[in-house]
Amino acid sequence: MKIAGYAAVVTGAASGLGEATARMLAAEGAKVAVLDMNAARGEEVAREIGGVFCAADVTDEASVDAALAKARAAHGVERILVNCAGIAPGKRTVSKKRDTGELVGHDLATFSKVLAVNLGGTFHMIAKCATAMAGLEPATPDGGRGVIVCTASIAGEDGQIGQAAYAASKGGVLGLTLPVARDLASYGIRVMTIMPGLFHTPMFESVPDDVRVALEKNVPFPSRLGDPAEYAKLVRSIVDNDMLNGTAIRLDGALRMQPK
Repeated sequence: MKIAGYAAVVTGAASGLGEATARMLAAEGAKVAVLDMNAARGEEVAREIGGVFCAADVTDEASVDAALAKARAAHGVERILVNCAGIAPGKRTVSKKRDTGELVGHDLATFSKVLAVNLGGTFHMIAKCATAMAGLEPATPDGGRGVIVCTASIAGEDGQIGQAAYAASKGGVLGLTLPVARDLASYGIRVMTIMPGLFHTPMFESVPDDVRVALEKNVPFPSRLGDPAEYAKLVRSIVDNDMLNGTAIRLDGALRMQPK
């Protein structure tokens, strides 16, 4: 499916992988809606790419409905959805308090929030956007109406110590990819997932140089952090190639995460 001239929605688009994707789509001629909770940065990105900013909490139905209504009023119904919104708090299943040595179990609230944002939010956006896409006229000779790209993580397959919640949420995104692609096949809507490895996103800005260098050495080749623009390039390839459907692609330089 082509990109130029079509409406696109990108969540988590105020920074990192989402921002790079929004910029790529706009450069390719798409009409881009920048969805994020960071209004200041989101407005800036939208202004720079000629898109529209829509404040959105992907876990809240009223927020998503309002964001999509604003995006569609500006650009029409989206044919491209890229889910990049996510959080990654680290916490062990059982840990010790530093001051007392007391054993503490992972709290349910944090676990539930990670699943709600990363997995629930992803599915929420899929269901909302796919419903609208299904009513569009076909855009490809095969009857394609739209493309959905989700963001999992290599942690969904080889999560590290302290990543129980995060790995579970990203494993869930992997698990929904094929059944949702099958659900939407009759409407001509493709669903793909990207599993990034270590990418230079804002979460790495506060990482000391020696820690970053050590992490980079673990990546077989190229031995560095991924550039968000490389994630965006894969999104572009997925949209362009109509036979890509119902699976996940690792984008990690052959990295396999160690326990810690």
